Amino acid sequence: MVIVHNPTTGNEEKRPINKIASSHLARRTFIGNIYKKVNDWNLVGVLSGHKEGSKAFARYRDIDEEMKQNLVNLLGEYP
Repeated sequence: MVIVHNPTTGNEEKRPINKIASSHLARRTFIGNIYKKVNDWNLVGVLSGHKEGSKAFARYRDIDEEMKQNLVNLLGEYP
């Protein structure tokens, strides 16, 4: 069970995750998670069936705070 916001009533409701999550949500989550590990959009794009330079693929890109921090930490590893 997950808690969701009902846009009509404004109330929070509990619903089974299988009633909310879609295969597209699973695909987006997979792509986002693998990108955090690989950091290569071309490789992740090929893995997810997108053509190189795909405009549709660009919407999956989400650079979060953890990724930014990892990049900053990489800078500290160099003398």
